[in-house]
Amino acid sequence: MAAAGGDDGGAGGFCDIDFMVLRPDKGGLRDLIHLLWSPKVAENAAVDCLAGTEIAEARRRWAVFVSLVAQMLLLWAKRPVALLGRAAEYWMNLLNENGGSVLKLAANAMHGKVKMPDRSSLNYRSCIGLLDTRIDLDKEIKPGDSNYHAALSIMAAKLSYENELVISSVVKDHWHMEFLGFYNCWNEFEGDYTTQAFMLADAPAPDATLAVVAFCGTKPFDTEQWCTDVDFSWYEVPGAAGCRVHGGFMKALGLQKHGGGWPKEIHDPTGARDNRPFAYYAIREKLKRFLDDNPGARFAVAGHSLGGALAVLFPTVLALHGEEAVLGRLQGVYTFGQPRVGDARLGAFMEPHLENPSRYFRFVYCNDIVPRVPYDDSTLLFKHFGTCLYFDSFYRGKVTGEEPNKNYFSVLMVAPKLVNAVWELIRSFLIGYAEGPEYVEGWLMRLARVVALVLPGLPPHAPQDYVNATRLGAASLEPLR
Repeated sequence: MAAAGGDDGGAGGFCDIDFMVLRPDKGGLRDLIHLLWSPKVAENAAVDCLAGTEIAEARRRWAVFVSLVAQMLLLWAKRPVALLGRAAEYWMNLLNENGGSVLKLAANAMHGKVKMPDRSSLNYRSCIGLLDTRIDLDKEIKPGDSNYHAALSIMAAKLSYENELVISSVVKDHWHMEFLGFYNCWNEFEGDYTTQAFMLADAPAPDATLAVVAFCGTKPFDTEQWCTDVDFSWYEVPGAAGCRVHGGFMKALGLQKHGGGWPKEIHDPTGARDNRPFAYYAIREKLKRFLDDNPGARFAVAGHSLGGALAVLFPTVLALHGEEAVLGRLQGVYTFGQPRVGDARLGAFMEPHLENPSRYFRFVYCNDIVPRVPYDDSTLLFKHFGTCLYFDSFYRGKVTGEEPNKNYFSVLMVAPKLVNAVWELIRSFLIGYAEGPEYVEGWLMRLARVVALVLPGLPPHAPQDYVNATRLGAASLEPLR
């Protein structure tokens, strides 16, 4: 077993205390079989950890086995799924450019007037953007309203899936705000640009009162990002009460492979020298400059799915670095469909920074599967923390310590989830009449509702229901007031 900090996926002296990094790229069938019967995981090529590490509990080894198999399958499918996604997204944009239906596309083709999509144009949308085509903020929700920051945050989180040109245009032309920057960030462990984010402000300097940092979530056809979601790797964080944090999310945020994990400063924080910015460092530098230029401003951090995990880990690393002046101007962290990011000690470490008053709002919609992984049990030790704002399929919200059916895979919940999926499909045809035209669901979202009849936990993860929840149900919740 190589020492931590080499090519084994460790992170230098940062992880000398304790860590476990799963390596689906290094393991094979023999390693998977070895994992099932032998507690000596330090001898397994598919697991990087400190020498002598053992996992005696068969349930924990089984969980690691499942995670590795899932990642291996996802990595194997990376190229065909990416090609499928690219083709599907292009086809959906082709329909969108030509009236939104096959019949209208055929009519345009007959008259030689087919409009071809341009991936770099203002009109090109991601799959997420096509599922929910709304780009305007709700004009009924004003600054000062209890749900204003939540409603702005979910729209920013949804917008973060788009290309830079679309994001800039929507922020400036539709929201009438200031576009501060777009970030396509490097992941040293993946050797690729895996993390996307942007920043906006509500007014030009020096009069801005709020900035929003929005992290992009898991893209539907990016299997590497899905690997991050199912990766059970973790690092113990020195200086943070010995808490264990999800390794995949930290890597996406900018964990340094050869620089000691989370050094407070790195040589090129903005990535200007080699065009390889790391998300945490590049955004922190921009945020500090913004706060210096706008003495009365505060900031919010937002994200959906994987983006929600990055959103809550961003202030975690700020706290680790003792950035109290920056944290003192944090207005709130708003996450939507966020997976678990660490153990109970992480929550205890962050409580002084995010509570009293509460500044961390974790939105969970109904049967969304993603907030319910990785498992919260004695096997994996992952725990949510912060204020959970849970919404049912009628968008009725309540404040709770944990979402119902917290680990999702309960036999007792199979029938209720299927009944709820049927209701959500019916609701997709009715909600426009009940709440107004901006709530009308398109054919793609309705198709996703049909998929929910087989996979009831996936379509509820789409931003559509989170946008609806912040607009229709969030204002009544006490923590937001």
